[in-house]
Amino acid sequence: MYLGVDVGGSKTLAAVLDDNGTIVESSKIATPQNYDSFLEEIAKVLDGFSNHDFRAAGVGIPATHLDRANGIGISFGNLTWKNVPVQADIEKIAHCPVVVENDAKLASLSEAMLLKQYSKVLYVTISTGIGYGLTVNQHIDSNIGDGGGALLLTEYKGKLVPWESFASGRAIYERYGKKAADITDPTVWRRIAHDLSRGFNELIAITEPDVIVVGGGVGTYFERLAAPLEAELQAFSNPLVKIPPFVKAQRPEEAVVYGCYDLAKATYGNN
Repeated sequence: MYLGVDVGGSKTLAAVLDDNGTIVESSKIATPQNYDSFLEEIAKVLDGFSNHDFRAAGVGIPATHLDRANGIGISFGNLTWKNVPVQADIEKIAHCPVVVENDAKLASLSEAMLLKQYSKVLYVTISTGIGYGLTVNQHIDSNIGDGGGALLLTEYKGKLVPWESFASGRAIYERYGKKAADITDPTVWRRIAHDLSRGFNELIAITEPDVIVVGGGVGTYFERLAAPLEAELQAFSNPLVKIPPFVKAQRPEEAVVYGCYDLAKATYGNN
């Protein structure tokens, strides 16, 4: 068995996966803002699982700065945690080796494993914040995406500001007073697509992906977003910067825990 833990800015999903990568049990909790409280809650979740014998675990964290060698989250976009030894602490709780990675990168790996016809897969998650990760030939590119939309600066109302400050799920709620799930007006979705296109244009130019996968809470409603977003981006298409196809994440709510499994198995599966 493997353990996957997707730590989000507002919710955390823990899942037990068998050797074939099938989720056999899972639990979702609100993410405590206090790190010690988070560890206590995770311990309770694992105690409640019927499976406790893990070969390895993967933990996805929304870190803007991550010490991968030691599994330490140095800083976070939507959490106040600083310099937290996630790997060591989860190893004590789960009693197995742990690998820690940026959550969007793990989601990118998970979706790339389902899209092996593409070499370069860019995954963008639009939730409380905005994160992204690039996978090349089913391997995470650790040089892309740690800061996510919190550090990707783009022009908005005449100023350079973080992309997620005006285009994330939180920004959408603050602007329209509704979550993406409750927005059905096509005019509003065109405005949302316009804001999102600013960051997507930069990412396409930087990463030159073969395909872009959209996930996260907002990405769950990809059908409402797809057409206006494509229209916005095609306006910037040129011979040097081609707009790749966009697809909805096949597992938008669970992509990170599947990526946790993929990375944990690749790292420790033969141990």
